[in-house]
Amino acid sequence: MRLVHVLVAPDCFGSSLTSAQAAATIADAWRAAAPHDDVRTCPLSDGGPGFVQTLHATLGGELVAAGADGPLGEPAPAALLVVDGPAGRTAYVESAHAVGLALVPPDRRDPTRTTSRGLGTLLATARATGARRVVVGLGGSATNDAGAGMLVGLGLPDPRGVLAAGGGALLDVRGDDLAGLAGLRADWRDVELLVATDVDVPLLGLQGASAGFAPQKGATPEQAQALERALATFSRLAVDALGDALRPDLLAGSGGARSAATRLTHAPGAGAAGGLGFGLALLGGRLVAGASLVADAVGLDARIAAADLVVTGEGRFDWQSLHGKVASLVAERALPHAVPAIVVAGQVEIGRREISAAGLAGAYPVAERPDQVDAALADPAGTLAARVTRVARTWSPA
Repeated sequence: MRLVHVLVAPDCFGSSLTSAQAAATIADAWRAAAPHDDVRTCPLSDGGPGFVQTLHATLGGELVAAGADGPLGEPAPAALLVVDGPAGRTAYVESAHAVGLALVPPDRRDPTRTTSRGLGTLLATARATGARRVVVGLGGSATNDAGAGMLVGLGLPDPRGVLAAGGGALLDVRGDDLAGLAGLRADWRDVELLVATDVDVPLLGLQGASAGFAPQKGATPEQAQALERALATFSRLAVDALGDALRPDLLAGSGGARSAATRLTHAPGAGAAGGLGFGLALLGGRLVAGASLVADAVGLDARIAAADLVVTGEGRFDWQSLHGKVASLVAERALPHAVPAIVVAGQVEIGRREISAAGLAGAYPVAERPDQVDAALADPAGTLAARVTRVARTWSPA
């Protein structure tokens, strides 16, 4: 019989397992349950935690240590990936190294206070390597300040201390606080800034940075509403401060600053990482889907074409997974090759109809009931392996 070729291509499982660890765990469990299969791994990332590690494994290059402040101002170890190619030097930056949720203890998580200032330091370091192309992976953040702190880390003056004090402080921002923004954007004009976002949501609204994601970073419902107002104020004033530096939206007709603000706040990915997508767009950054960028870099399409089944995975498969995350990207890339794709996740929180509409042939939770979540978190590799063993016997019987 012809061997069944299984490609294991997961994202990380939150802070429990990196994508490489998850891929190895899934592959080992599958081989043990179905030793007659040919199992190969391809760890992925959507721009969040593991972005630099995943690209380094494929692209090579040099990892450069870079110190930065974390979301609460405490030192956070970080690394950049510097890759030299025919077109010059590219630096890859992982925002989670400076603003990651894992850097903040659960009892101190408060997105009204956490700041993205450390990411500005990382970007400055990336530019100092001589890179004329900087790719920033966004995802897994503890912040919700629309990149205001990051801009300060890059040199934007903050004499009143409102821009780098967290998202809550942006309620008090004034127009003169952003007087240097146009100059900062002009200073980055000679750098190609590519922003790899983990989700395609806008800055504002029910699925935006504050309403959609602030609660999982520790915000109360009241704080999430206050953050929505704060980001709306900041975004309006930031666009006003840039003025003629922003191209008019020709498709929107007249409207000037209003159409420019709408274009930036509604851009897919503007709300990623607490609005860092928007903040980087203010500098001239181009927003792209992080999962697609990584998939292209590791040659995912060719790997899928050589497989009979693709197994992807992530910590929680929910509504966010359908907005630019790895699982939906894998299903999308597998469809033209007529290769079935399944997902194994810590938890599955959407129904069969949404799973099928995403192009997945199945979704399998490690924790099938709420009372199993603690056990899964206590032993992520062991419980994942146990679930994969059962899935493998279903999809590849002896």
